[in-house]
Amino acid sequence: MPPLMEVLEFLDNTDRVMVRRVPENGECEIKWGAQLTVRESQKAVFFRDGKALDVFGPGRYVLETQNIPVVAKWVTEFAYGPASPFRSEVYFISMKLFPNLKWGTREPIIFRDKELKMIRLRAHGIFSIQIADPVVFLNKIVGTRQLYTDIEIEDYLRGIIITRLTDALGTTLKTVFDLPQDFSELSIVIRTELGPDFDGLGLKLHDFYLNSIALPPEVQQMIDTRAGMAAVGNLDDFMRFKVAMALETAAANPSGLAAAGTGMGAGLGMGVMMPQFIQQALAQPPREPAREEDPMTKIRKLKELLDLGAISQAEFGEKKKKLLEAI
Repeated sequence: MPPLMEVLEFLDNTDRVMVRRVPENGECEIKWGAQLTVRESQKAVFFRDGKALDVFGPGRYVLETQNIPVVAKWVTEFAYGPASPFRSEVYFISMKLFPNLKWGTREPIIFRDKELKMIRLRAHGIFSIQIADPVVFLNKIVGTRQLYTDIEIEDYLRGIIITRLTDALGTTLKTVFDLPQDFSELSIVIRTELGPDFDGLGLKLHDFYLNSIALPPEVQQMIDTRAGMAAVGNLDDFMRFKVAMALETAAANPSGLAAAGTGMGAGLGMGVMMPQFIQQALAQPPREPAREEDPMTKIRKLKELLDLGAISQAEFGEKKKKLLEAI
């Protein structure tokens, strides 16, 4: 005859066990009159012949006829006396809160943005659950398993969350530019949508948080560019500022100016004139396009070049002829 268990209790040292079956296997049987101890954070479901007969709340129980009347007839059919064994098992259900369970998108979600068109999004967050209906949870999720932890159900619940997240994004969010102000609203919508799914499993969704929605790198770059353009403001003022910064950088590098052949006596002279250049760059309005000179003015300038010896008499005559033809 298998050994008889006289004390039935379960203590969880890992803080992750949701359900534990006692006896753990078929090598033991529960003794008639055995003591069942259920803690404040537990409930115990008594099974016989594959059926849930009763659910025990916190307290100490003696497994006899007065506590479980359903087994009275079954016991008296055998002449085992007061030590008759139960061919049954007890499932200890942890009723505590299982916090900080994580969810996230393994594959990006395709989202139609009203400004950026089709983009791919990734999201992640945390949620917490409690067992609300021990019998429903046992029959639908645990089955006949000896041990069941929150790690094992986390993956299954993650799939349900992603489905409801996809629905909520399509109905609530219009553009990713509104995400910071829509996080709380999205979390509430998703939690409401998940309620019936969790209830059907005998679970209660205690809280649900959407921590972040990640954008593809190229979309992030587009947003940064857009923000940068808005920060620049007036483009003309920005260009004058950039010119002034470039001149200041050049003044700090005398060798660069000398190598460039500026003809200004190297970097020292440039450094002396730098304040004036910066002031002109920041204050001077954009120049209007130079007006086209009339032919007579150009002929006078050509004569001055001839007198200085910069051009020959033949070059002067040829240019003068062309300018006179244009009159």
